[in-house]
Parts: sequence; C-alpha cells; structure tokens
Amino acid sequence: MTILVTIAFLMAAGGSLLILGLSPFTFLEGMAVMLTPKKTSIRSRIRESKNKKEPKGLKLLFMEVKEILRLTGKTSMFATLCVLAMILFVVGVLMALTMDNYMLVPVLAIAFFLLPFYYVKFTAGKHKKLMNVELETALSVVTTSYLRNKNTIIRAIEENLPYLNPPVSEVFKDFLMQTKLINSNTREALSGMKAGIDSLVFHEWVDAVAACQEDYNLKSTLPPIVAKLSDMRVVGAELDLLLFEPVKEYITMMILLAGSIPLMYFLNKSWYDTLMNTAFGKSLLAICCTVIFVSLAAVVKHTRPIEYKR
Repeated sequence: MTILVTIAFLMAAGGSLLILGLSPFTFLEGMAVMLTPKKTSIRSRIRESKNKKEPKGLKLLFMEVKEILRLTGKTSMFATLCVLAMILFVVGVLMALTMDNYMLVPVLAIAFFLLPFYYVKFTAGKHKKLMNVELETALSVVTTSYLRNKNTIIRAIEENLPYLNPPVSEVFKDFLMQTKLINSNTREALSGMKAGIDSLVFHEWVDAVAACQEDYNLKSTLPPIVAKLSDMRVVGAELDLLLFEPVKEYITMMILLAGSIPLMYFLNKSWYDTLMNTAFGKSLLAICCTVIFVSLAAVVKHTRPIEYKR
C-alpha cells in the first residue's frame, strides 16, 4: 500500500509539472540556480571575507562537481546529473519500501542520490592523472624550446603546439590567440592561462615565465618547476601501488557483505526472515548499508591523485 501511495505521489507531482508547462530539467535547473551563491552587497562580501568559512557537506560536493565539469568542458551536464540523482533518489525510496524497511528509506534515498556526484569525482581522478601527464609533456617541450633558442615564449609555444594534445593544447591556443589578435601584453595573457588548468605547478610555471619577461636570467627557475610534475607522477605511481591491496580488500569485503544477504536465503531461511522481517534485523540492515556507502565515499576521497602544494 505504501508503494502505491508513493507512486501516486510521484505521478501527482509529474502531473503538476505538466499542468504548469514545466519539464523536470527546467525544474532541476532552477534548483541548481538556487544552490548557486547569489550576488550580495559589498558590505556582506567584506563580512564573508573576514569570517570566511570553508564549504562543507553537500555544498562542497556540488562545488567540486561543478568545477570538475567546468574543467572537462561538460558544464551543461550538471542539470542532467541532478535529474539522474532525483531518479535514483526515488529508486532508493521504492527499494526500501519494497523491503518494508522504513529505517532503510533515508539511507538508500541519500546514498542513491549522491551516487552520480561521487561517480563524477571518482572518474575525475583518472582525468586528472591524464591531465598531469599531458601537462608534464607540454611544459617540458615548451620550456626546452624556450631555453634552447632564447626565443620568446610565444615562439616556443608556436613551435611545439602541433605536438600537444587536448585539453592542454586548447589553453596554449587561447594564449596565442590572445597575444596575436586581442592583447599584445604577454604578462596579462600568461595570467589568463591559469584559469584553463587547475594545477598549482602550472600556475607556478606561468608566474615564472611571466617573471622571465622582465628578466630572462630567471629562466633557470623553469626546469625545477617542470620536474615537480615528474616527482608527482613517480609518487603517485608508488601511492597507487600501496593503495591497491587495501582497495582490493575493501571491494572483497563489500562483495562478501552484500552477497551474504541473498546467500543467507538459501542457507538458512530463518536467519533471512529475522534479518528482513524483525525490527532488529531491519536496523542491522540499515546500519550495514550506511557503513557501505560511508566507506565508499571515504574510498573515493582518498583515492584521488596527489597534488603538489607549496
């Protein structure tokens, strides 16, 4: 009966959207706008700058996902992620109601809602590693050309641009377009490159190149900066090797935990009935699901590629 009431509520909500001429995408895009910080007065901005607090929880997660989508050129996918999250939210609620476990409703609803966002964060790690490898190659060849022939940085980038791959090549193309067609101020164009790639090493390299525009003798600072990317790659490979065994053990334990429930049905039905139909069993099942999803979030957080920080 509860499932029928839930389905009726969802159908009523969908019918209300149709009557108002709204689509789910339009509705969730509006929610995304509401989550975006609004413009405030100068006084409130000054107060926020004095008492600046780091975002936490869902706000931090949404900000990280938005930034990842921006860097990968998929900003328009955020509304689709919100729609998918809402669909999975409903699926989680229906699954819990199907099992007649009301304690499991908030657990599955919240966990399924967050799955698309954590998936983006998990896949961003692989993208970040590829970005760092491509960035290491690009900075290495550009720096070598810049130092070898005593060329301008514009000439060095032009020589090596055909050998660079996206998305790094797009940043250097924008730099060349900026210096040739819009503004001849090389330092300003170099400063504008920072927004294209989220990497502290790249930002440091850009600052060093900008300093070389005033004093070419500072060129000796460029190779050590590029070497930091090599150090990050080596340390990252060692860290991946160290994390391989714990992650493998975690996946094995989660499979055993989730697989023991249907296996219990065939081995001992009385235990299965106790787990699924008693208050103690339902609460135990809710705790197990909570542990699975919380630990999954922790694994996603700690398997991100390492970043250089000053």
